[in-house]
Amino acid sequence: MIAKNTICLWFDNDAEAAARFYAATFPNSEVTAVRRAPSDFPGGQEGTPLTVEFTVLGIPCIAINGGPMFKHSEAFSFQIATDTQEETDRYWNAIVNNGGQESQCGWCKDRWGLSWQITPRTLTEAMARGGAEAKRAFTAMMSMKKIDVAAIDAARRG
Repeated sequence: MIAKNTICLWFDNDAEAAARFYAATFPNSEVTAVRRAPSDFPGGQEGTPLTVEFTVLGIPCIAINGGPMFKHSEAFSFQIATDTQEETDRYWNAIVNNGGQESQCGWCKDRWGLSWQITPRTLTEAMARGGAEAKRAFTAMMSMKKIDVAAIDAARRG
């Protein structure tokens, strides 16, 4: 069954590799179809993968090998909520150590340039509480690349 709303991501020519990496990295994720081009097109040749249907943590996505015209930017990111430092480390390290790069405040990019926010729930909860607790957690986060759960918890307590 085709979902009513699907995230569509544009890749130069690595859509299948990216989708397979995401499916291997995140639970409740899988590649469900690879559709090949029925004829030559500006970004590729007949028979090459044109679109790849997959899920990331249950979210339906489609990747298209559209060529080099459009690049990913931080204007779109996946935000992954984590429950522990171990889970945070696992996702962060999978992305960064597979040709990606670190950024600030829990953000990183994969090797295809797609942005990810690896966000421990304790940070989100602190921000939702507001006031002094949110300010302390926010201040602590601003000095981090990968989020340190213990440091956020300590900041929340004051």
